[in-house]
Amino acid sequence: MSSAPVRIAILVSGKSRGSTMEAIIRACQQGRIEGQVACVIGVRPDSPALEKAETLGVRAFALNPKSFPEDDAYGSALMETLIGAEIDLICLAGYMRLLPLPIVRHFKGRIMNIHPALLPLFGGRGMYGEHVHRAVIESGMKVAGCTVHFVDEAYDTGPIILQTTIPIEPNDTPEALAARLLPVEHETYIRAVQLFAEGKLRMEGHQVRVE
Repeated sequence: MSSAPVRIAILVSGKSRGSTMEAIIRACQQGRIEGQVACVIGVRPDSPALEKAETLGVRAFALNPKSFPEDDAYGSALMETLIGAEIDLICLAGYMRLLPLPIVRHFKGRIMNIHPALLPLFGGRGMYGEHVHRAVIESGMKVAGCTVHFVDEAYDTGPIILQTTIPIEPNDTPEALAARLLPVEHETYIRAVQLFAEGKLRMEGHQVRVE
């Protein structure tokens, strides 16, 4: 990467609270990430995350896929927005849709997502929120965790960048586990974005090397 701050777009979905988005924005503003969140893009104009982004001084707006006649038109509008904003890195933060394939291909190695479990375990369609935490607890695993990965054409199958684990407590509920894991998710995502900003991530096939 160049010495210029990395320009980041954060994509959110639905009525996302925006806690992960806020963590990335604040990390940039505090100098923990050598980057700038240039825009936050949601799919619904009433998303609390969009309002929160604006209070943090970040341009935020919605591109609702349902307002376009077909998926290709939505993808084209999203692509035009990202390229127009000169985005270097896309961070998904609660964005629940599969990204249009042209965007995945154009930004290959420049789209990150965080998953609230250890991949390749506990990933794929339907594995989000309370569902994934319940699955982890019921599996008998002794540790839970989160995974930051590059995004590819499918749900949760892209090359893994970083993983962090925490112990599962004997009386954990999905809600309790999610609450303890959330700040760990934020720190792991911030670290991954900063490694990208420093040019320290290198993909070799399906593996990511940290230099």
